[in-house]
Amino acid sequence: MLFCAMTKNAVTAACTLFFAMCTASMHAQSTMDKSIETITLGAGCFWCVEAIFESIPGVLSAESGYSGGHIKNPAYREVCTGRTGHAEVVQLTYDAAKVDLAMILKVFFATHDPTTLNRQGADVGTQYRSAIYIHQDGQRPVVERAIELAQEEWPQPIVTEIANFEAFYPAEDYHQAYYELNKEAPYCRAVIAPKMAKFQKEFKGVIDLD
Repeated sequence: MLFCAMTKNAVTAACTLFFAMCTASMHAQSTMDKSIETITLGAGCFWCVEAIFESIPGVLSAESGYSGGHIKNPAYREVCTGRTGHAEVVQLTYDAAKVDLAMILKVFFATHDPTTLNRQGADVGTQYRSAIYIHQDGQRPVVERAIELAQEEWPQPIVTEIANFEAFYPAEDYHQAYYELNKEAPYCRAVIAPKMAKFQKEFKGVIDLD
């Protein structure tokens, strides 16, 4: 009888502990879910943008794709004509508890030229426009403030398109993680690598990039 009572008490304690652990885990997951946000950014060739942002702690994913156009499911060759209206973008999912939108936008404005309309360097066309697609109302004042601060750093007016997010179409598989998988490619060595070096030098003391 004593053994049975002890066994019953042990089972009850184990069940109580298991329930408490499950509750804590659910609470932690719920808290984390509330801090997960999404923003969609266009800053020229999405290979460059993706490479920079996926290196930032707190950014959970950086996916290359197309937004801001007027047809569904565009292909890269169609977007390149400029006739679909889409911009090359990277859709970021990030943990706002680790990296906030203000910092993401600080990086955004520091790593491309937001004053050149439909152009980034040698890449010319509406698909290369500077753009921010907002996913929730609370992001708009942060975006507006980021533009004010960025304008202090640029002598020409910022022409970044600001619009509410409507749709995102992932780019073809060969565009994803392009820099990571093709670091020796001519474009990566000539364009992306210098951008990455400049970004790392400028933000090393601001963001933990190690």
